[in-house]
Amino acid sequence: MYSAIILAAGIGSRMGLGYNKMLHVIQGQPVVIRTIKQFLKNTNCGQLILVVNELEVETMQKLLDQANILDSRIEIVTGGSERQYSVANGLQAVGEDIVLVHDGARPFVTQEMVMECFQLAQKGHPSIVAVSVKDTMKRVVNGIVLETLNRDEIYSVQTPQAAPTELLKKAHKAAKDANFLGTDEASLIEKFTDNPVHVVKGSYTNIKLTTPEDLLMAEQLLHLESQV
Repeated sequence: MYSAIILAAGIGSRMGLGYNKMLHVIQGQPVVIRTIKQFLKNTNCGQLILVVNELEVETMQKLLDQANILDSRIEIVTGGSERQYSVANGLQAVGEDIVLVHDGARPFVTQEMVMECFQLAQKGHPSIVAVSVKDTMKRVVNGIVLETLNRDEIYSVQTPQAAPTELLKKAHKAAKDANFLGTDEASLIEKFTDNPVHVVKGSYTNIKLTTPEDLLMAEQLLHLESQV
């Protein structure tokens, strides 16, 4: 079994909605509810920790109630000012030996991604979901191209990201002690442990809803799903 930490504490300023994008309704359901359901229907999910803004605890609980999600696996905790701090808060509540961290704004995660991450973590291997980039990638400094990167070695990282719980806790403690702020869970494991991070094949539809254009894509993806 695993614990899922669902991150829903961000402000989402780039979306320009004027409110938390997790609350935005797409085809009748808030984004965060769609994401939560993807994990609750997985029988290996023993615990779901929803990390929310301290001002939205009551709001999130109401959303769960309105969606008739009365599941004893769910625990709500408050987040921090940065993603890393929110994950650290979630980790304090984790009760399973394996933990998966997922963006609440990625409602199109698949069961295959979740299971492959879980199975790797069971073997002691931390993992990330990622897709290869489609475009030519260049390193640019001050508006000047310094080099063209090998596209075959560049991946765009998604979530979930998984690890044995104690390993991720160890990495977080080391990061805190070093006053290091990483971009994701894997970056801490890479820097502060000797464990290689494995890559699980993601999907170009496993989008993170970040900008208004992403909402248009989400609507289209849901429309296509309804046609299947």
